Amino acid sequence: MKAFAKYLSLVAASIVVLLPLTVVFFAAFKTRAEYSTSGPLTPPENWFNFDNFVTAWSEGRMLLGFWNTTVILAISLTGTILVGTLAAYAINRFEFPFKRLVLGSFLVAALVPGVTTQVATYQIVKSMGLVNTPGSAIVLFLGTDIISVYIFLQFMQSIPPSLDQAAMMDGASRFTVYRRIVLPLMKPAIATVAIIKGIAIYNEFYIPFLYLRSPELGVISTALFRFKGPYGAQWETIAACTMIVILPTVVIFLLLQRLIYNGITAGATK
Repeated sequence: MKAFAKYLSLVAASIVVLLPLTVVFFAAFKTRAEYSTSGPLTPPENWFNFDNFVTAWSEGRMLLGFWNTTVILAISLTGTILVGTLAAYAINRFEFPFKRLVLGSFLVAALVPGVTTQVATYQIVKSMGLVNTPGSAIVLFLGTDIISVYIFLQFMQSIPPSLDQAAMMDGASRFTVYRRIVLPLMKPAIATVAIIKGIAIYNEFYIPFLYLRSPELGVISTALFRFKGPYGAQWETIAACTMIVILPTVVIFLLLQRLIYNGITAGATK
């Protein structure tokens, strides 16, 4: 009975996840007339109709969106990893006043709903002159979230402090210990954080839509909005655009899923 319930829950979860993707996949191959007259789960009549994908790629300026997204993603992830690993190294290896207060502040900050700080955040970004520049998204993505900090902290606890002491006895500085010893040993945690936060940044819509209003600064998540107007939407083209956006994340996840699962599991148990 337990095995039946387990497999039943897995089937139900698979249906919940795959059903919306199936609807979008079918819609991407339909013409506008076919989309308006057929049901959401009705397969397209012509599986070789790629007109929607051509329209999405050209009119949605997907190539520019991929480029802008890649630049923002690379800089933001690099900064996140550096800040997060340095913070974890300092918290784990040094004793300083109000250490518990710092960790508690991370947790409190994570519990504050982001929507309540948006007005103040926008005013700060505007005062820095970063609105309508890639720097606005980079600065906002650069912050290391509490999950990343704790993943790095858990891995730091598995690295013996004796390695630091041995290196310092040989004349290495604290920064050299961090760069030559700690950072290479934290590769599983870095890979985990990079994948999880990378996908979150890739899928983010609100920040690019609010701060990157120039058409030349469009990212991949806002490309879909080009086909939504005040008098209607080209849903079949939006579906094709959605499939183009989803494809890279699916491929990356399938290739690196072992790193994701191993990194999260190791970070939770070490």
